[in-house]
Amino acid sequence: MRLDIHCSHRPPCPGCPRFGQTGIARSAIDALNALASAHGLPAVQVHEGLASGYRHRARLAVRGRARAPKIGIFREGTHEIVDIPNCPIHHPLINDIAREIKAELKDLQAPPYSDSAHAGLVRYLQIVVERSSQQAQLVLVTCADQYEPNAALCHALEKRLGARLQGFAWNGNPDRHNAILGPHWHQVMGKEATVEQIGGAQVFFPPGAFGQSHLGLYDRIVEQIHMWGKGATRVVELYAGTGGLGLGLVQRGAQVTFNELESASLTGLRMGIAVLAPDLQVRTALAPGSAGDVASALCKNDIDLLIADPPRKGLEAGVLAALTTQRPKRFIYLSCGIESFLRDAAALTTDAYALQSLEAYAMFPFTEHVETLALFQSR
Repeated sequence: MRLDIHCSHRPPCPGCPRFGQTGIARSAIDALNALASAHGLPAVQVHEGLASGYRHRARLAVRGRARAPKIGIFREGTHEIVDIPNCPIHHPLINDIAREIKAELKDLQAPPYSDSAHAGLVRYLQIVVERSSQQAQLVLVTCADQYEPNAALCHALEKRLGARLQGFAWNGNPDRHNAILGPHWHQVMGKEATVEQIGGAQVFFPPGAFGQSHLGLYDRIVEQIHMWGKGATRVVELYAGTGGLGLGLVQRGAQVTFNELESASLTGLRMGIAVLAPDLQVRTALAPGSAGDVASALCKNDIDLLIADPPRKGLEAGVLAALTTQRPKRFIYLSCGIESFLRDAAALTTDAYALQSLEAYAMFPFTEHVETLALFQSR
């Protein structure tokens, strides 16, 4: 089935290879249905949300020339940029801010970055829309290691964007590589994190922390996790990020230990814990570090529920070892990589766990990406 949606940037924009198509890719649904059938489960339910204007978070490359800057995404396998000022999947505020920044860069003759020459100034934008305020958190990434030479540009952008900004941070990325964010930060103005109400809790997202782009569907994922986790009193969340999955469980009476490695996500997680009532804060604990390194120690206790939301490569060996040897009663797995999920599910269900429920979420409409949510029960 196809949706009635138009994009003026196709071709050549490569961002939506399944543009206009509903659901998830046929290969993904076939693989998930085969797994469900092998475990006696019904066909997988595919959850869909808004397909246009849904994207609350975007990272956009800045390239071109000082007189004609371009803001968009790269053609696949290249550093050739496709300008996308009217992207239909972006929240309208993202498009608005990107257009204003392009105009300001042109007015100031600020040179965009050149990958081949490793020269120029402005490399990337990160724009995150906060739902409650309908304002944006902006990160300007430049090829520099100090803020001061970029201050005039930042203040010009601040003045131009005005009340549309919830917060504005500068990021310095002076090295020749493909990473978007660099190690240098300076808060230009406003708040240091966006705040979202997720699962009944306030969840904070500093500019360097990972966050989901499709918040409407993410709300539904969290709701399902809380339903599957009902009655759990001792919970461990691995790869917790800023706490979007687990902070709401604290509100529901659970004692939750959060594991996270990245410093920006840990900052956001601490902010989310800090705004809890004192009697709820004492139900939380932090276990910083690699999930593979801490999983065994965390699972030695009588755990009712283990939750994991790993990166695309899937569960670390230490996590799989803890799951298969110590067997927490329930395990909820949120996966953003279908190949790694199928591999991990096969390892878990060989002996330790039974697959109880399986769902799919079209978190990135019109792409090959699928988010998989699964509930495993210890045998």
